[in-house]
Amino acid sequence: MKLMVVGASKGLGRAFVEGLCTAGDNVVGISRLRPKELKLPDFVSLDWIEADLGTPLEAALEIERQAPPELDVLIYNLGVWEETAFTDEYKFLDDSDESIVGMVNINITGTILLLKRLIPKLLNSTNPRLILTGSTSGLRQSGRPEVTFGASKFALTGIGDALREGFRKDGLAVTCLQLGYLNTDDALSVPLDEAALRGDGQLVPVHDVVNVVNTLINMSSASYVRELVLPAIYDERF
Repeated sequence: MKLMVVGASKGLGRAFVEGLCTAGDNVVGISRLRPKELKLPDFVSLDWIEADLGTPLEAALEIERQAPPELDVLIYNLGVWEETAFTDEYKFLDDSDESIVGMVNINITGTILLLKRLIPKLLNSTNPRLILTGSTSGLRQSGRPEVTFGASKFALTGIGDALREGFRKDGLAVTCLQLGYLNTDDALSVPLDEAALRGDGQLVPVHDVVNVVNTLINMSSASYVRELVLPAIYDERF
């Protein structure tokens, strides 16, 4: 399997890099800077592309230049949010115009420009999979007030819907993962039972997301999961 993870340096993206491949697979990580001390299974080859989607067109062109000619799985995990998002201090009217433009450039413009260049590489696979990591903040009646982040994750679902129809005849399976609040403090090296205790039932361990995605990428070409909502057990919004 040839896997690419966009937004791979830490948290969930790093867990994807470390947890989805087995011997003989190749994984390509993309982030602004390459992280140190990654822990991969034996006989998994790793490549890294350093690119900053804060300058979306330049980054997309550089990633296209360095990317392998064929991919089996592309996980688009990149997304930024407001400085005070998910806190009581968040106020939409306090967001600077510059920060809003920056979030839209990274979360929407960069996504579209990069997918335009990477989907042809996916279509060279016999079982191409595109997985977009969205958020429950992008769902209707999410109960969250963050305007720009919510709008960009709502847009990501729309991007997935359009790509699914545009490339259905090519067999491209497009899955949108709508993820709730994540426990990104505990890496895969932390036992799952221990990671599940953090947040008192309000956080989803990255282990659970990796397990779900592992199922998705090992499905046959005859089926796919269109959308999956994965909140924490005590998240009362869902």
